[in-house]
Amino acid sequence: MTLPIVHLVAAARPNMPKLAALWHALAEAAPICLPALVHTGQHHDAAMFGDLLEDLRLPRPAISLGVSGGTHAELTGRTMIAAEAAWRAHRPALVVVAGDVDGALAAGLAARKLGIRLAHLEAGLRCDDRDMPEEVNRRALDAISDLLWAPDRDAAMRLIADGFGATRVRAVGNAMVDSLLRHLPEARNRPLPAGLERGGYGIVTLHRPANVDDAGTLSQLMSALAATARHMPLAWPLHPRTAARMAAFGIAPPPGVTMLPPLRYLDFLALMAHARVIATDSGGVQEEAAAIGLPCLTVRPSTERPATLAAGGNRLVTPETLPFAVLDPPGRAKPIPLWDGQAGARMRGHLAEVLAA
Repeated sequence: MTLPIVHLVAAARPNMPKLAALWHALAEAAPICLPALVHTGQHHDAAMFGDLLEDLRLPRPAISLGVSGGTHAELTGRTMIAAEAAWRAHRPALVVVAGDVDGALAAGLAARKLGIRLAHLEAGLRCDDRDMPEEVNRRALDAISDLLWAPDRDAAMRLIADGFGATRVRAVGNAMVDSLLRHLPEARNRPLPAGLERGGYGIVTLHRPANVDDAGTLSQLMSALAATARHMPLAWPLHPRTAARMAAFGIAPPPGVTMLPPLRYLDFLALMAHARVIATDSGGVQEEAAAIGLPCLTVRPSTERPATLAAGGNRLVTPETLPFAVLDPPGRAKPIPLWDGQAGARMRGHLAEVLAA
């Protein structure tokens, strides 16, 4: 019997650890399909994407759409056109999209308009900020998806309460945690960047438009980080978006902060494993911090990862409160149900049911 083809679509760097959980679950059990990676190109350089494949033990993408850059509308439109052409030439039985970036939404729309079944990995997340592009994308993807894989029971119940049929929704757990648990032992043994001592530093990651696209807001954050660095050394792996904004606005790095290039996946896990606290605006980093037991300060007014707040390991802060928050950070997060390294196996189980139907 010929196995059905399933395309796993990655657009941005955070998508890959999530898809890796499903990839390895499919590869390490009896075959139910032929999985193939599709890369839209939204994150495309070696620093943001290429090294990730090696660290996560993934093959090169079977299809690379090569679409990057432009406005939200331009990127979405060009990715839809490229994805449609690829799937007209090589039609899969089902497409899996991960996350909530523009490339993910575009791929999902292209698949459904061709009548291809769609699974949304990381469904049901909400921060209720309709001005955030990712919030628009995740709601739209949930609306068109046939399978909705939620990272926790609350997200699954939210989807069902919103009218999505219970047969479409499955609380599978956090796929990013699968990859973290798989690779953390190896990461713990990697060396830290020069000048950093284990347990003696904090981490910063900031890239959201609301934080870095306005010169006044970004300057305020730099002042907050300079004040924070007076309490402890900070290491900042700089996102290309943030680096570009700093250059455009003529903003210098804050004193006391070690600026780092984008790190490989395993090197960033190592940095997190030996830190005291992390300040971030990244959704995925909030999850990884909770799983690793690293106190997290989220520099945003809301989060689509409320499970990390409820677990006690994450706290919302403003630039004004950040320097004080590092003096009294949250403790280690309590274990979050279903964040146990088995999300990939649960997704595989649901996929097997659907493909056999």
